[in-house]
Amino acid sequence: MPDKDTNNRVNETGEAEFTPEMNPPVRDEPLTEAQKARKGPIRRFLDTPPDNTVKTVVVALALCLVASMVVSAAAVSLRPLQEQNAALDKQVNIVEVAGRYEEGMDVAAAFADFEPHVVELATGAFADGADIEGQVLDPLTFDDRAAADDLTLSAPLDDDPAGIGRQANYVTVYLLRAEDGSLDKVILPVYGYGLWSTLYGFIAVEEDGNTIYGLQFYEHAETPGLGAEVDNPRWKALWRGKKLRDDEGDLKINVGKTVTAAGPDYHVDALSGATLTSRGVDSLVRFWMSERGFEPFLERVRAGEI
Repeated sequence: MPDKDTNNRVNETGEAEFTPEMNPPVRDEPLTEAQKARKGPIRRFLDTPPDNTVKTVVVALALCLVASMVVSAAAVSLRPLQEQNAALDKQVNIVEVAGRYEEGMDVAAAFADFEPHVVELATGAFADGADIEGQVLDPLTFDDRAAADDLTLSAPLDDDPAGIGRQANYVTVYLLRAEDGSLDKVILPVYGYGLWSTLYGFIAVEEDGNTIYGLQFYEHAETPGLGAEVDNPRWKALWRGKKLRDDEGDLKINVGKTVTAAGPDYHVDALSGATLTSRGVDSLVRFWMSERGFEPFLERVRAGEI
């Protein structure tokens, strides 16, 4: 006689027969409010559908946050190396504008031949070690660009042909001496606005305080193939031997398309197709070589006081 227990049915061979009641199918039953409440906020967030707008936004923001933290950490860890490379690049440009650079040379050893000095622009006198409102002017660590933004070390410009806004009262210059100790060249930092950017560079002047040996820019963002031709060796070579002032002491150096009445000794051809960059270079060189720039210092050079 067959077993009447529906949970323990057997077939005609006597084997147990499983019924739906014994092994019910799995169904995705919706969670009750109580079950949802027992889940934490993170679990509830993870259980939301992938195309949920809030979930998409939150995940994107989280990725951005993680990426920014990684980039920030990398920037902080690499900052000493970046500063070291920037200092080395500056040394390379100083050595190069003075005509001492050779491929593969020990730049640090070559740069050791240069004497850094902090100069007060208004007087042209050395200000090494001066204490300006608690700031000691150390020529080995003095930052010219930071000084231009320091209200205690700079002044705003009303007449600003170079487009620099503020001018530092103190600037670092570099002296290069011959083997007998006499002055060979002075390297002066110059900067000013071109077409798209501020051009930062150095100008090397001979021991007479009036003859240009070279001009070199180490940082700018001028148009490649046009204004960026300030880096072209052929154009830089045009500066060598040019004079700053005439016999009467008037500033005559200029960058332009045509030679002025002062003559070719004071003229550098403008860059082809880069009129505004050329005007910027002309303005910044004339500004820094004027009485508002390095002229008081160059007067001391010409007088043999340096």
